[in-house]
Amino acid sequence: MSDLSVPLPPRLLRTPEAARYLGLSGRTLEKHRTFGTGPAYKKIGGRVVYALGDLQSWADRGSRVSTSDPGAGQVRPARRPASSFQDWRR
Repeated sequence: MSDLSVPLPPRLLRTPEAARYLGLSGRTLEKHRTFGTGPAYKKIGGRVVYALGDLQSWADRGSRVSTSDPGAGQVRPARRPASSFQDWRR
């Protein structure tokens, strides 16, 4: 018989599940991972997994209360940052 008072560990989601959770495509989430603009992830063996808390905190960076609210953070688009693109072209 299991002890129900022991809390379960945080759920880890694979890329397709994490993308659905965020309302993105799996490919967009892969691009975020490649460019370093996405949520924190973990590698377990060859598998990429995301903790629910990491997904939520990344999404919360884009929270605003009005169109004029500058917010505390920014969720960047899934593309290479401009400075590294210039370095890459050289």
